[in-house]
Amino acid sequence: MAAVPVFEEYEPAPDCPCTGCARHRRETALRPAVRAGGHPAAHGARRALVLFTAAGVALGGGAGAGAVTLPAGPAGPLDPAGPGRDRDDPDAATPQGGTGPLHGRPHAGPTGGHVSAPSLRRSTRAEIINRAKRWVAAKVPYSMEKYWTDGYRQDCSGFVSMAWNLAGNEWTGSLDRFGTRLDRSELQPGDILLFHNPADPNRGSHVTIFGGWTDYTHTSYTAYEQTRPHARRLATPMAYWDNSSRYVAYRYKGLSGGMPGNPGGPGVSAAYPGPAAFGQGARNRHVTRLGRMLVERGGERFYRSGPGPRWTEADRRATRAFQRAQGWTGREADGLPGPDTWRLLVTGRGRDIPSGPGAAAPAPAFPGRAHFRPGVSSTYVEALGRQLVKRGFGAHYRSGPGPRWSEADRRNVEAFQRAQGWRGAAANGYPGPETWRRLFG
Repeated sequence: MAAVPVFEEYEPAPDCPCTGCARHRRETALRPAVRAGGHPAAHGARRALVLFTAAGVALGGGAGAGAVTLPAGPAGPLDPAGPGRDRDDPDAATPQGGTGPLHGRPHAGPTGGHVSAPSLRRSTRAEIINRAKRWVAAKVPYSMEKYWTDGYRQDCSGFVSMAWNLAGNEWTGSLDRFGTRLDRSELQPGDILLFHNPADPNRGSHVTIFGGWTDYTHTSYTAYEQTRPHARRLATPMAYWDNSSRYVAYRYKGLSGGMPGNPGGPGVSAAYPGPAAFGQGARNRHVTRLGRMLVERGGERFYRSGPGPRWTEADRRATRAFQRAQGWTGREADGLPGPDTWRLLVTGRGRDIPSGPGAAAPAPAFPGRAHFRPGVSSTYVEALGRQLVKRGFGAHYRSGPGPRWSEADRRNVEAFQRAQGWRGAAANGYPGPETWRRLFG
């Protein structure tokens, strides 16, 4: 049975070098000012709650001299801030959110929308885990503003971007585009567990790399992650210490070594299950697998929910779109997968489903910043407002939205920008090209 933590309130000395006092001084310095919404009491008080325990545990990678060893409790090891504190906290000096180029290297990767497997760098499971192990061995320090020597940002999503060998530094709000969603029972080394809170990314968003189950009960796994104070490998509860039910499993779309495009991973048969597995009335795991492969190849727009085990019209339409992408017509493109369709999907070959009718419309061109200023009226302002309402960011409208720029428009835009993980000048409430692209994309 784990030791029960004891909380003690004390007055930290200004020059005390211990972990608790150092953390308190650092977090006090990073708190928002009162004029920026910070609580006045937080800036007048110098007291902190520091977690102690009578029975600490040794953590993977070792602890430095004088460090306080914390229990592996619900708040997570080395996380005295407790549940609810974002490990990619955008309120720190530099926000974690927002994609960016690799340090000293151009960002050649996709910036939004569907990411197809052929466009990604190929990686095996062993390569993913070995890259993660290099950061663990080097004890790469956690930072949202620094980049390691390989060009990746030193936070949790930069760590996964590095392990998956992505072309750019992604964040918790974009990593899912590079993976295929899985059930947790399907997890294998190199997959990830991701929690992104779109309503408020600074509340809990985090991502870990799955390194394998620790026992037959599948209640704990070996997690590779970038967290304070440095990269680590640690036995971790499924799916994490807090927000456990909200973590989603993903598999890298560019996975090789085994069958590319096979959501089941190595060990899952590539044999065609037969025509009886598909079509009206079918309900089985082969239908689910077909849908996941079609989504990976560009068929996501056909599914409003799922894919799932029950055959639906969405499965037929997505299958037909993939068949037509190969140049097939007539009975060869009837929407029912045959041996040739199945073979192309499970091996990752053939052409992806192209954009077309029913696909998400491309974002309209950004009209320029001059349209979004006090006193300006234009159709662009009204279009912006309607899109904000559609995306769930219209809370500040008492009427409208309308064509005249208002403070309600600015505050709604600011809320959307902050939901992307941006802070400071990047979340001032005035739309720029990137805000516009994400809002309409």
